[in-house]
Amino acid sequence: MPNIEPSEKNTQIALFKGNKIRKTIYQNEWWFSVVDVIEALTNSLNPRDYWFKMKIRVKKDDEFELSTLCRQFKLLAQDEKMRLTDCANTEGLFRIIQSIPSPKAEPFKRWLAKVGYERIQEIENPELATKRTRMLYKLKGYSEAWIEKRMRGIAIREELTDEWGKRGLKEAKEYAILTAEISKAAFGMTPAEYKKHKKLKRENLRDHMTDLELIFSMLGEASTTEIARNTNAQGFTENKETAKKGGEVAGNARKDLESKSGKKIITPKNYLGQIKKTPKLSE
Repeated sequence: MPNIEPSEKNTQIALFKGNKIRKTIYQNEWWFSVVDVIEALTNSLNPRDYWFKMKIRVKKDDEFELSTLCRQFKLLAQDEKMRLTDCANTEGLFRIIQSIPSPKAEPFKRWLAKVGYERIQEIENPELATKRTRMLYKLKGYSEAWIEKRMRGIAIREELTDEWGKRGLKEAKEYAILTAEISKAAFGMTPAEYKKHKKLKRENLRDHMTDLELIFSMLGEASTTEIARNTNAQGFTENKETAKKGGEVAGNARKDLESKSGKKIITPKNYLGQIKKTPKLSE
């Protein structure tokens, strides 16, 4: 069972009737966390133990190894660390849930097919993914002005990670280190420290930034991309230095604005109490 460490930007959470299902993209298809699916279908208090015993039972009764349907990806766990997790694609999950006695199985199959179909649509027409993301933020109650900045920030982030990929960086942990360098130079704290400052746990940090925080995040990442291109930075060490310089551009601009406006940009404010719950995906 291979261990795969996907790009951090490709790791997301889907909802099935209020249950969070972690998923990641590998070779242009979604791979879903098996224990999350088991929890959603069985309401088990210990889905990992359920999965362990289920594999033993199926091997004994059907002489089939369910593990052969899985790959291990690093996904964000409840302790906020990236941990290896058994994942299966749509075809593999269909086989796995056949061994789960649950009235939720059929609705889940329909939901799974819908999610898979949407992914195919997004590959064929990338604009659909952007439209869906924009609509999701709107349903959550964010303002149009905030959504516009957030979407622009996503585009700038993807441009940066694409640039890093061209310059010899492949591992998600390398991206995370460079992102931390930008954040430290721009805001004086790493993303993990920033999340703690805003009293966030598993939530996406940028989904809880103010307009100005988003703007300076964009400036740091756009500056890093520009510096990397103009200096032809190659490999981890050189790009780490450009990340620091790009972050400094944003950090200096932030400090200048704070000095002239008399108001701090960095804020403990979050949107936890203001975000509306999005409609649950049912079938």
